[in-house]
Amino acid sequence: MPCLDLSPALARRTGRWQHGRMTERVVGIGAGAKELATEDMILNIGPQHPSTHGVLRLRLTLDGERITAAEPIIGYMHRGAEKLFEVRDYRQIIMLANRHDWLSGFANELGVVLAAERMLGMEPPVRAVWARTLLAELNRVLNHLMFLGSYPLELGAMTPLFYSFNERERIQAVMEEISGGRMHYMFNRVGGLKEDLPYGWLDRVSDAIAETRRRVPEIEDLILHNEIFIARTKGVGVLTREQILQYGVSGPIARASGVDLDLRRDDPYLAYGELPVKVVTRTAGDCRARFEVLFEQLRVSLDLAEACVDRLRSLPPGPINQRLPKVLKVPEGHTYAWTENPLGINGYYLVSKGDKTPWRLKLRSASYSNIQVLREMLPGHLVADMVAILGSMFFVVGDIDK
Repeated sequence: MPCLDLSPALARRTGRWQHGRMTERVVGIGAGAKELATEDMILNIGPQHPSTHGVLRLRLTLDGERITAAEPIIGYMHRGAEKLFEVRDYRQIIMLANRHDWLSGFANELGVVLAAERMLGMEPPVRAVWARTLLAELNRVLNHLMFLGSYPLELGAMTPLFYSFNERERIQAVMEEISGGRMHYMFNRVGGLKEDLPYGWLDRVSDAIAETRRRVPEIEDLILHNEIFIARTKGVGVLTREQILQYGVSGPIARASGVDLDLRRDDPYLAYGELPVKVVTRTAGDCRARFEVLFEQLRVSLDLAEACVDRLRSLPPGPINQRLPKVLKVPEGHTYAWTENPLGINGYYLVSKGDKTPWRLKLRSASYSNIQVLREMLPGHLVADMVAILGSMFFVVGDIDK
């Protein structure tokens, strides 16, 4: 790009040096304006307030209104969760683990307890296994309803948010009843669950599932068949299968690009090996395909939750957890436990030296890998399309900045 030669004193006031030469943006006004050299515009998107999707910053290089380069800059919410894991026992870690993706609290807890149980050689009771599976799917429904409502809001459609939050409140009610928490459930324990299911709770879950399933088509008609929504998302932000594999993208985003992978089916844990897990995929890989996959996965989770309720009704009364010593120490060794979280693959690499705290507990979060691919997705798109693309990546910033 051509540059202007200026004196060092003037350069400090008006521009910046590059390779010994000064690059300056010059704006001419009126008849006296001269055609001078210009540079690409650097536009910072964010960091935004946490009440959006969290504090993420995008550094965009623009040629007019078209993005030529994009750099996601993370770390504004970093809380050092992995180091905090190392100075807390396994009961306390559960409290920290359910917070990095605050929309998937129960699913986050699962990885920790599964890793510890594997090291201990512990088998939780059957009732606990099926109850965990049910709660994991209800948590997935809550996560998906949030994104299904908030994504149209980012494109200018406010009404779908009220529909999706109405359904969220219905599911939240049964989750809050059993755990006492609306987002941070703290209901998992090493060896099972905190306590047994309340009397009549399964009936209330069945009613909530049935009513939510009845209302889902209303949300679908409101969004998916809207011509403005289609125009803003179809063919926009295409992510190829090769890019998915290079960056380790997972979850609904990967399946929308034709990657047929779901740990619930391909490496079953909990009770998923006994359930017919339908894996939803698309091939277009654009914003619309990602939204369609999320919508269809919502129905799949409702079906799985209903199957878990039926199985729990058929099980005889029994324990919901294993008795643990007052001080729980995990034997020396290491293991990796991964789960299919609502946003993608979530993994914990646990290294123990036989103490009551882990020597190392490394978190592989879904959002971190998913957001890195933006540097390849955004170039070539308009700034207006950036909002549609960013919203379709379904990330939680706490899950990035762990």
